[in-house]
Amino acid sequence: MPLSMFWSKALHAAMAAAGHGLPVFPLAPNKLPALRSPHPGELCRGECGLLGHGVHDASSAPGRVHHLFKSAPRATGYGIACAAPSLWVVGVDLDRKNGVDGVTALEVLAVRHAFVLPRTFTVLTPSGGLHLYYSAPAGTVVPNSASRLGPGIDIRGVGGYLVGPGSWTPKGVYKPISEPQEGIQPVPGQLLALATAEERRTPTPAFVLAARDGYDRGDALVRFVLDSPDGELNNRLFWAACRAFEQHGNVPDIAAALLSAACSKGHPERGAARTIDSAKARAGRSTR
Repeated sequence: MPLSMFWSKALHAAMAAAGHGLPVFPLAPNKLPALRSPHPGELCRGECGLLGHGVHDASSAPGRVHHLFKSAPRATGYGIACAAPSLWVVGVDLDRKNGVDGVTALEVLAVRHAFVLPRTFTVLTPSGGLHLYYSAPAGTVVPNSASRLGPGIDIRGVGGYLVGPGSWTPKGVYKPISEPQEGIQPVPGQLLALATAEERRTPTPAFVLAARDGYDRGDALVRFVLDSPDGELNNRLFWAACRAFEQHGNVPDIAAALLSAACSKGHPERGAARTIDSAKARAGRSTR
């Protein structure tokens, strides 16, 4: 199928989502923002007024959405921004791949902490995982996290996004199980408390997390990037990438996960990629 057909389908699906108040922006086939930053390497959340700031471009205004896609002719999907001012949504990304089952892990978590998961807007991912959308009180600071609440349970909050239904990637299409008009239910209070608990703790270096919590090294480094406070994102990305290359060598999956984490926090893609490349070069020199 020609790329233009995927673009057309993505635009149609994004406009439908925007019609339900969900803020959207175009994604490339690799699920990263389709628009390049107007100033690579600089941290900007769209204050400059130009396009190319990833999740910070997101809008539910039809004219704005159409303009975003017109500016991204190679887009094949779209992202739905979480914790956006127009609609405060918490995304729960449940992975089912590489022996991890986030769906089961969330069910176990619900039993352990005695909360019920209401039926809500849900999307089936190409790997067989699920995206669950819940509403939260506007202004609630929900940090992004990867497998912190359990294996395969990723939380998308402030600065994060989920791939919207109808999006195409080389691994398949994201398909809705239910529709937004069926209702985005409030996030269970106990789940919200667990998701926001990290904000009340002092950030801990990634190497301590790996030893203390039994995290896979890559997961701990991704979490270290996702927990970056304002002004520290690029420094944390560089540090995490250095540790990844020093400990694991050139592992594409970890590098890609770090890139995705940085972009979800608002780092321009090209700038983040250069930071990771710099870390790779430094790690190479230190092992000679």
